[in-house]
Amino acid sequence: MPTQVRIFSMPKSLGETLASTSSTSLTKPAGQAVNGTADTQFPASIPPTITMSEKPKEGGITFAGQDDLPILPIPELESSCRKYLAALKPLQGPREHAETKLAVEDFLKSDGPTLQEKLQKYAAGKSSYIEQFWYDSYLNFDNPVVLNLNPFFLLEDDPTPARNNQVTRAASLVVSALEFVRAVRREELPPDTVRGKPLCMYQYSRLFGTARVPTDHGCQIEQDPDSKHIVVLCHGQFYWFDVLDDNSDLIMSERDISINLQTIIDDAAQTPIQEAAKGALGILSTENRKTWSGLRDVLTREEGSNNADCLGIVDSALFMLCLDYTEPATAAALCQNMLCGTNEVVKGVQIGTCVNRWYDKLQIIVCKNGSAGINFEHTGVDGHTVLRFASDVYTDTILRFARTINGQAMSLWKTTSPDPCKRDPESFGDVTTTPHKLEWDMTPELNVAVRFAETRLADLISQNEFECLDFGGYGKNFITSMGFSPDAFVQMAFQAAYYGLYGRVECMYEPAMTKAYLHGRTEAIRSVTEESVNFIQTFWADNPAEAKVEALRQACEQHVNSTRSCAKGEGCDRHLYALFCLWQRYLDGDSGRGSSSADYSSGSELGSPPESIVGSPGKDSVQSMDVDGQPRRRLNSAHSRSRSHSDLNPVPAIFADAGWDRLNTTILSTSNCGNPSLRQFGFGPTSGDGFGIGYIIKDEGINICVSSKHRQTKRFVDTLESYLLEIRRVLRVTGRKAATAKQSRAREIDPAKVKASNRLKARGRMITGLDQTATRLNLANRWSNGTRSPTEESVAMSDDDELGGYGFFDAGMLLQALKARADGFDRGESKASERAAAQARRREVGKKLRLVEY
Repeated sequence: MPTQVRIFSMPKSLGETLASTSSTSLTKPAGQAVNGTADTQFPASIPPTITMSEKPKEGGITFAGQDDLPILPIPELESSCRKYLAALKPLQGPREHAETKLAVEDFLKSDGPTLQEKLQKYAAGKSSYIEQFWYDSYLNFDNPVVLNLNPFFLLEDDPTPARNNQVTRAASLVVSALEFVRAVRREELPPDTVRGKPLCMYQYSRLFGTARVPTDHGCQIEQDPDSKHIVVLCHGQFYWFDVLDDNSDLIMSERDISINLQTIIDDAAQTPIQEAAKGALGILSTENRKTWSGLRDVLTREEGSNNADCLGIVDSALFMLCLDYTEPATAAALCQNMLCGTNEVVKGVQIGTCVNRWYDKLQIIVCKNGSAGINFEHTGVDGHTVLRFASDVYTDTILRFARTINGQAMSLWKTTSPDPCKRDPESFGDVTTTPHKLEWDMTPELNVAVRFAETRLADLISQNEFECLDFGGYGKNFITSMGFSPDAFVQMAFQAAYYGLYGRVECMYEPAMTKAYLHGRTEAIRSVTEESVNFIQTFWADNPAEAKVEALRQACEQHVNSTRSCAKGEGCDRHLYALFCLWQRYLDGDSGRGSSSADYSSGSELGSPPESIVGSPGKDSVQSMDVDGQPRRRLNSAHSRSRSHSDLNPVPAIFADAGWDRLNTTILSTSNCGNPSLRQFGFGPTSGDGFGIGYIIKDEGINICVSSKHRQTKRFVDTLESYLLEIRRVLRVTGRKAATAKQSRAREIDPAKVKASNRLKARGRMITGLDQTATRLNLANRWSNGTRSPTEESVAMSDDDELGGYGFFDAGMLLQALKARADGFDRGESKASERAAAQARRREVGKKLRLVEY
């Protein structure tokens, strides 16, 4: 069946939505106080779901530059088609590419100009021509969002070891997160900039108090812009309490929040984890979206039901705080915990952390040992936005601790909340600071639903594996000192490692941020180019080091040019996808239903995937994440149109061609999103036989998280590490010296010109390191006087240990082979004589069989 493109009008408020389905209103919180018996009143109704205005408040700075941002341009049709062919050329054989060329030429002569004209008319007066189509691609995604759409960030540990316990770390992160919420609401958050150029801040208005809500006709985004409470998940049990007043000022200190969290942990522990898991309703958010929609109807259909109120409290929370009881021991285990939770079945009951999540909202996750991360619903926000949130939160936790030592230490915020310990109790207004436990009414229908949702999630988790590489050999400083773009350099590493392992070139994706434009999201960088293919083939062949470096340089330069073009909105993917969606809409008779994206209340690595994370989610995804995971595209729907439609409205040639599916079946989905506040970042693979690769390039290292459906992930990571070490050898062979990061220019002073201030400074022999270099060069000269191989040179000039035995990286075997070849050149054998000698040797290989009579 064809996948319909749905257009959503502005969602109703949470209160109105619940009222329309169950005729109830949020009049009381469901549950009783953990410490105390007071039945505190919850607001009688939630304010209408209206998004924060982009028109800045008087004196506000967050949205001050929105009116000056340019509109994302619609590329020229011929330009997009030309780039589309260029992206496909290295992925196709000559015959297949010739067929794609014909399809593109047909499209340019027939359907293309008409669709381009319709797109220009559709975009008139809208904030972005791609925005509504982009939202629909996420919100029409029917498969579970866990492992498919939601990316994760793994924060670095708190630099103060004593604060790396669960309660202290969680309370600290919550306070910093609330200060960030306050800065956004008061429009005191400084706008993002790139080289002094302001970026769109629209996504920050979608970050808090927001929920992805499934319906019979796809999901929609609902938001309570005045939300004041958070929901805490512990052992699959739900708790809530208020944290802000009506002015968005904090109403509790870090110590108060710590007390609440410890109270919640103690209360949750009173229920055996096996019993709590049977009623862990958060697992329902991992279900197929249509199934989850039906279950939400079950929760809200009874008038005045406790379940409807509980669900409203969860949906309208600022964010979720998940307190896990586990302590993952490895980076890979931590990444899995942040992305999808752990899968642990004891006596037939799931007790893993996968039951302690709510994937329809922003989640802060804290393990028992204080390790913390963020898992976010990707529809309304990209990785760059959540990265700013994570970075500011992490920074504020450090600065706040510093102010306990030195009260004059700087603050990250323009203004801060008044000290709640010094406020008049009457100034807080109607707030509930005591934690309340949400006690759901578990009907037989819900018990069965929780059971089946858990077994399906356990299957999904078991189908995926995760590996991490905390590469410390070098990072941004070394790469830039060699004259390369760090991101382009790492992109080539992924391609080279994959080619070295499988001997193939596959479709690769990386998101480029387009937030320099109003409501900008991402554009797809097609990392595989003719230059990159030439590099990996040159690298894996027996070529001089200089040839390999030059090929790498050309490939990186092409990648940089592509990235710049995509950041300007001049890529081909979003443009062609918009044309495809527009054709689909007119085919389905939806031309009159279009609404401006401004009327849509959702707003959304790595890459894409994620920066997230990338393309657009599709119902037919094999997975059932720019930065960046990457949304799954519903791009093969052109081939699944009903015969009656196809006869009347033939599929445009470009979308019917095999190249369309080829370019949109991503094998290497990558996203670069991070800074020193993060340890890892990642998302699930975007295709059944692909890898999801999130990476962070730091000054002195590269952190990489790789996921796949058991495609030798560990072996791929090992090969990648070997490549990174080998390419360093090759670069050093070329004679380029890597400058030490942030090296003092005092070292540039000529020692001969320095006059010692006293005779003591003239004592001793200067150690420059040149003696050791000379020793290594003398050692190198003892090798064969014939043609020196790159491997010989690298062994002579590098301090690296010998690499492991991954085929081409086996330094010992490769060295002997190249030495033998060099000896052949020394003997002056001609190419003809070499071939004759090889033929003669071949005749003697193997046992000669005696022919039988026929």
